[in-house]
Amino acid sequence: MMPLKLAKLGEINYIRKISGKDEVRQRLAELGLVVGEEVTVVSEICGNIIVSVKGSRIALDDGMAGRIMV
Repeated sequence: MMPLKLAKLGEINYIRKISGKDEVRQRLAELGLVVGEEVTVVSEICGNIIVSVKGSRIALDDGMAGRIMV
């Protein structure tokens, strides 16, 4: 497993694990970022990323992106 922030641009990945406190995992789940979901990194700047998940694009800072393992 590797953090989502290290995934290659345009490559389809599947979320394997999300770390952090319950509140953090709940917030990410509300955005559609759950274990087993398909996710693609669309853009990356200084560790901050934009991902495509469930037909939507979501911006994540470096800290949040590091909690999502693919």
